[in-house]
Amino acid sequence: MKKNIKYLFLLFILLSFSFNFNAVQAAGSTDSGDDNKASLYKAGKKFVYRAKKLEKKNKKEKAQELYLKAYTKFEQAYSNDKKDADILNYLGYTLRKTGNLKKAEIFYLKGLELDAGHLGINEYLGELYVQTNRIGLAKKRLTVLKGCSCKEYDDLKELIENK
Repeated sequence: MKKNIKYLFLLFILLSFSFNFNAVQAAGSTDSGDDNKASLYKAGKKFVYRAKKLEKKNKKEKAQELYLKAYTKFEQAYSNDKKDADILNYLGYTLRKTGNLKKAEIFYLKGLELDAGHLGINEYLGELYVQTNRIGLAKKRLTVLKGCSCKEYDDLKELIENK
């Protein structure tokens, strides 16, 4: 366990250096902010997709690494656009997947301030509430999703019922 914590800490430091290098590199870039935001967002989504596949194969440590890389990309995209609920959703998601539940909740709540009906944020915030045994709050998220006839509603409802 201690070895895993040391490994994740080392990985976080390396990613921080990578972020600083990318930020310096981007400062000299001629890309417009929107193009840069879109490419960072797309890169982050690719990391999330790969991490989910690794989780299904029970390769949790590798998945954690990719979630941290995704978080870095979304964080960079967020620095270009603080009003994008989708970016806030992924920031919350990657933090929740890496165990930083308090910070994940902050990003989800910021996203709901921008788009109270965001399907992904409502589902994932509900999942976070179930994970932290706040079932009443999870049910409130479910209520928001109730009329959508969507997978997000079904998934959260099932999670709450199986708790």
